[in-house]
Amino acid sequence: MSDKKYPIGIILLGLALSACGGGSEEQKSEAPQEYPLLVVKPEDRNLSVKYTAVLEGQQDVEVRPEVSGLITKVCIDEGAKVKKGQVLFVIDQVPYQAALQKAQAAVATAQATLANAKLTLEGKEELFKEKVISDYELRTAQNSYKSAEASLQEAKAQLRDAQNNLSYTEVKSPVDGIAGMTSFRIGALVGPTMSEPLITVSDNTRMYAYFSMSEKQALELASKYGSMAEASKSYPPVTLELKDGSVYGHEGQIDVISGMVDKTTGTVSLRANFPNAEGKLLSGGSANVILAYNRPESLVIPQGATYEIQNRIFTYKVVGGTTVSTPIEVFKINDGKEYIVMSGIATGDTIVAEGAGLLKAGTKVAPMKPKATNTTDKSDKKEEKK
Repeated sequence: MSDKKYPIGIILLGLALSACGGGSEEQKSEAPQEYPLLVVKPEDRNLSVKYTAVLEGQQDVEVRPEVSGLITKVCIDEGAKVKKGQVLFVIDQVPYQAALQKAQAAVATAQATLANAKLTLEGKEELFKEKVISDYELRTAQNSYKSAEASLQEAKAQLRDAQNNLSYTEVKSPVDGIAGMTSFRIGALVGPTMSEPLITVSDNTRMYAYFSMSEKQALELASKYGSMAEASKSYPPVTLELKDGSVYGHEGQIDVISGMVDKTTGTVSLRANFPNAEGKLLSGGSANVILAYNRPESLVIPQGATYEIQNRIFTYKVVGGTTVSTPIEVFKINDGKEYIVMSGIATGDTIVAEGAGLLKAGTKVAPMKPKATNTTDKSDKKEEKK
């Protein structure tokens, strides 16, 4: 222990200096922190959203045989263009030609029977006028004539069936389009009850892209345009992103919006159609339908200027150099980098542009000063290189 004593004046001086040091730290803590600030102003933005779509041809027709028999001829190459009415397959015609001849003979027989019945009836009518035969005999002759007429009509119907069946042995394309793949070859037994079609013909001159959106989004469309039907008529053209990432060269148009919500998925189905004269789009393929949202004169802020609490979005507005936590409403579509603000801030407001998640309300902030470039160092480095 030292018994050394200090003058009272020195002790008071030391206390004063300690007090001054504490005041300096407090002043430092109250100094504004530098942050990048942004003055909000209206800007134009074009946003888009992608929906996964399935492509189908304007018509995908499954071609099936209407009569049974063995295939005797395949008249089409897979993947070839076909015309409506073009013969694709020929089914064994021999039994159907025989059935046709039999039906023709039945018609001839029925016609002869009718002619005989007519002669008999005419004779009976003359005899009845002369009161040679009774009314019963006359009516019997009349009934025989009517029966012969009916037999002739039945024979003619069977003839038409036979003619149709023979024509069905030539399986024809019902539409213009592109022939698909087929597993049926000469000698295969086919018939109307088979589950697999002989071939599929796709009319791909126009392609349909089927996609779905949430019920809420569909209701917003209906609200904007007045109705679902009006939305399908008035919605701007849409684009198609192909699987290789390229954008299809022709714009499409939404032409159908379903009036029902899928109970399983809670979505509404839509259809957009695209021209496909070049045949670039393939039926059964997939792509992304891109819907554009044009938002002129919108208040746009970086997503880094926001933070979320319980699914609500906030930003820090700077008022009098101090941060004020402000809730905002944003447009449902964004590009992952910016938000379009619908309410909460106005033109001319200043916000903290970055690092909002690290701030607290009531923090004093100042604009971040631009970093000064050291020209001396640059010139020195150039001299070193020389």
